[in-house]
Amino acid sequence: MEMQMKFIQELPTPEEIKEKYPLSKEVKEIKEKRDEEIKKIFEGKDDRFLLIIGPCSADNEDAVLDYVHRLAEVQEKVKDKLYMIPRVYTNKPRTVGIGYKGMLHQPDPEKGENLLAGIIAIREMHTRVIRETGFTCAEEMLYPENHRYLSDLLAYVAIGARSVEDQGHRLLASGLGIPVGMKNPTGGDIAVMMNSIVAAQNPQRFVYRGWEVQTTGNPLVHCILRGYVDKFGRNIPNYHFEDLIHLAQSYEERELENPAVIVDTNHSNSDKDYMQQIRIAKDVVYSKNHAKEVKNIVKGLMIESYLEDGAQQIGEGIYGKSITDPCLGWEKTEKLIYELADFI
Repeated sequence: MEMQMKFIQELPTPEEIKEKYPLSKEVKEIKEKRDEEIKKIFEGKDDRFLLIIGPCSADNEDAVLDYVHRLAEVQEKVKDKLYMIPRVYTNKPRTVGIGYKGMLHQPDPEKGENLLAGIIAIREMHTRVIRETGFTCAEEMLYPENHRYLSDLLAYVAIGARSVEDQGHRLLASGLGIPVGMKNPTGGDIAVMMNSIVAAQNPQRFVYRGWEVQTTGNPLVHCILRGYVDKFGRNIPNYHFEDLIHLAQSYEERELENPAVIVDTNHSNSDKDYMQQIRIAKDVVYSKNHAKEVKNIVKGLMIESYLEDGAQQIGEGIYGKSITDPCLGWEKTEKLIYELADFI
């Protein structure tokens, strides 16, 4: 029997999209400069603390640009201590596979899927952020085959808890050339995450978008601790001092390059209570300041933040309020950033 799949339209290749929507010389130079700065932080040559911060999902271009413009003003005031990478996440994983999947699928959350319009919309939004604010951004790599539509724009890639065991994600991460964070799986097995890092730090040969490809290995692949869910369905945090010490030991045992961790302050670490991100962020910085082995590996935090506190249902129309996971609003975000800069 043939596949039960309707072929709707043939989409342009990433190369065709990049030709049609090219980057200016200025944008390319910003990207190159930022890539080098972020690389130095992961290599331990720059001791600034990373904040990978922004909305759970980038659902509205105007609100996202408003947010990153505000963030750019704050970045200028804390640039000696903190280095910010805005979250501009245009793909959203769904626990049961249905619902809003992000701007790539639905440029307008209140309308149906339109992937060609989505590809163009996300490329244009990322380009605007760089051009207008000087930021290059973070994305979650949910679908490896789509990465090349944005590969000349991104500063950082996260691989989610449900994707970290997937061989395709691991192999592609080995050839990205920018930092890639591997989240611990939802069940909490740290060995799974560490195995992903080993795979991605080594050269790999595989099939990608119809090509046989060879990668060099990516020494900037590292882990993200996001908490986990136990067998009773309870959220269990893994950002505490003891967790970070154990992780440092796991890195040492495997002799991996550039041992590093980003702590996700939301998800299972916060028991899905977005307000707890404030306390958790400070707790991690305290742990970092308390012991050299923790200080050496904790490179930053991942924080979900938008213009308005909390979340809303699609269709409510509240400007700058998340339509996926609840986020810290701008007022609390700005205060937290300044407090963290004082603690570092």
